[in-house]
Amino acid sequence: MIKKGLLLVALVYTLALVVVTFIDLNGVPELGSSFDDKIYHTLAYVGLGFLWLTYFKYIKSLKRTLPFFLVVLSFGILMELLQHQINANRTFDLVDLLSNCLGVSIGTIIAHYCNILKLNILKGLFILFIIN
Repeated sequence: MIKKGLLLVALVYTLALVVVTFIDLNGVPELGSSFDDKIYHTLAYVGLGFLWLTYFKYIKSLKRTLPFFLVVLSFGILMELLQHQINANRTFDLVDLLSNCLGVSIGTIIAHYCNILKLNILKGLFILFIIN
């Protein structure tokens, strides 16, 4: 039951991330730094990496984690590469792409260690929200 719910959350989160990637974003709250956008990218992809790797929670070895990590990482790269082609008001930014990759990496590490430590999904989400 939890696995189906987690799949739904991961799919909805992914769809929301796709929508946010391709629309004009006006009025996004500012964090007060000159790199707010990079922070948002990183946090968004921490969530993505965490959700998908937690969904595949049967993964207990790094060898089996790597293919899923690469798929989610590729998604983050693809979104950054496509956004300027789909919306003329959005631009490609290499640092945004790197922020996406960093976020996926952090989310994957958190999910992987939650699996190793046998933490349940609620504890893992708590850890994720502490970071955010």
